[in-house]
Amino acid sequence: MRITALAGGIGGSRFLRGLLRAAPDAEVTVIGNTADDITLHGLHVSPDLDTVMYTLGGGIEESQGWGRAGETFAVAEELAAYGAEAQWFTLGDRDLATHLVRTRMLAAGYPLSAVTEALCDRWQPGVRLLPMTDDRVETHVVVTAGDDDESADAAGDARERAIHFQEWWVRLHAEVPARRIVLVGADRAKPAPGVLDAIAGADVILLPPSNPVVSIGPILAVPGIRDAVRGAAAPAIGVSPIIGGSPVRGMADAALTAIGVPTTAAGVAELFADLLDGWLVDTVDAGATAAVEAAGVRCVAVPLWMTDVDAAAAMARAALDLAEEVRAR
Repeated sequence: MRITALAGGIGGSRFLRGLLRAAPDAEVTVIGNTADDITLHGLHVSPDLDTVMYTLGGGIEESQGWGRAGETFAVAEELAAYGAEAQWFTLGDRDLATHLVRTRMLAAGYPLSAVTEALCDRWQPGVRLLPMTDDRVETHVVVTAGDDDESADAAGDARERAIHFQEWWVRLHAEVPARRIVLVGADRAKPAPGVLDAIAGADVILLPPSNPVVSIGPILAVPGIRDAVRGAAAPAIGVSPIIGGSPVRGMADAALTAIGVPTTAAGVAELFADLLDGWLVDTVDAGATAAVEAAGVRCVAVPLWMTDVDAAAAMARAALDLAEEVRAR
C-alpha cells in the first residue's frame, strides 16, 4: 500500500507514528509544511519537518512533542547573556546541529528537498519526507500595530503590521488577534520534486490532525497540490484536529477565527470538502456527521485522543478502513 500524508508538526507526527504501527508494510510518503520555516541567528530552521523527522526517528522530546530528547541549552544561555534577538524561540544545542547542517547545505546550493533527504539518512524515520516546496514560503500574520507591544508609535494606532507566524505563535501565544494570515511566496512556489508523483501514485491520501490553517493550508496553497489531491484516484481521508469545539493542542482556534471558520469538526471539514472523500471526527462530535455528509463527505465518529501510540494506531486504522469503505462505493 502506498500512503501519502500531508502533515504539519506535533499532531501530524504523532498520527504518523501510529500509522507506521497500523500499516507496517506500507510505503509512506509525508509532504511536510515549510511555511513555518524561519531564519534565526543566521540558521534556517524547519520546525515541522524536524518534528516529523525527530518523532519518527526516535529523537523527539516526548513531554512537549517538539525539540530533541536530552536537550541542553548552553548556546541559548550565552545568546541571552549577549542580549541577542529572538530569545523567545529557543534553540537547543543538539537541535542546533541540525540547523547548522541544513543551512550549510542550502548555502552550498542544495535544494531543501535534497537537504531533508540527507538529514533523514541519519534519523531513518521510516517514511519518505518531502518538503511541500523548495521555494521560500512563509506564513505571516497581520496584526494591529501596537497589539504586539513592539510597533505602537501613538495611542490608538490602528495601522496594520505583518509579523512572522512564529512570532505570533511562540512569542505572542496567538493571543493578539490576527486580522489576516498571509502565505508569502505561495503563489509563486512550485511543488518539490516527488510531491505530485506521491499524490498521483498513492493508494490512500491522508490529512492527519494538523492545524488546518497554518499546517495543512500552506501545503494545499502551493500551486498544483490541491488540484492534485482533488484529482487523485486515491480516496482522501482527513482526521479532525478539533474535538468538542476545541483544538486537540495548540491554538488552531485563533487561526480559524482569523479566516472566519468556526472551531468545530464540521467547520474544518468544510475547508477541505472539495478534496475529501472521508472525514473522521471524535465520538463527542458525532452530531456533526450529518452536516459533513451533506457536503458529500463520508463522516465517521471514532475516538481521536492520541493518548499513546496504540491510540494513534487505532485512529490510523480507522482512517484506512474509511478509505476502503469509500473506495468500495
